[in-house]
Amino acid sequence: MLSAIALEEQIRRMTPVSASRDRLPELEATAEMLARMVGRRKGKARTSAQPRLVGPAGEEIHLPEPMFQLLARIAEVLARGDAVTIVPVGQELTTQQAADLLNVSRQYLIRLLDANELPFTRTGGKHRRLRIEHVLAYKAKRDREREEGLDELAAMTQEMGGYPELG
Repeated sequence: MLSAIALEEQIRRMTPVSASRDRLPELEATAEMLARMVGRRKGKARTSAQPRLVGPAGEEIHLPEPMFQLLARIAEVLARGDAVTIVPVGQELTTQQAADLLNVSRQYLIRLLDANELPFTRTGGKHRRLRIEHVLAYKAKRDREREEGLDELAAMTQEMGGYPELG
């Protein structure tokens, strides 16, 4: 069990949460069940039964609709085997947090900033801050370009006869 301080540190550093492969079938079943529940709730009046969360000792709390839908989306992502990090929209990141999110060194990120690859603001004149949506947009663009490059490389390999020794 994580202490409150350790949990706060994981949130601050945006540590992704993932599930082990042996938990994926359980997560898939949970994600499917939650998706059905969300689907049934769409279009129903707000007076319909409110979702509840039941703790290990039987304690219950009511879940507001946005939280219920968020739990369904989290289950869906975890069931695919992907990790999840929750970051508020509009969140400003330190250069280290942005570098961690992009899986690059802080120094490499600074070079990207100096080359105007990512927008940033300065706080106190010295420290740089990046908006989460800019970092995620850059990451998506970078991932798309990498995928296109790999597709192009695979096509060139096919055109040149591939690897006959593997065939």
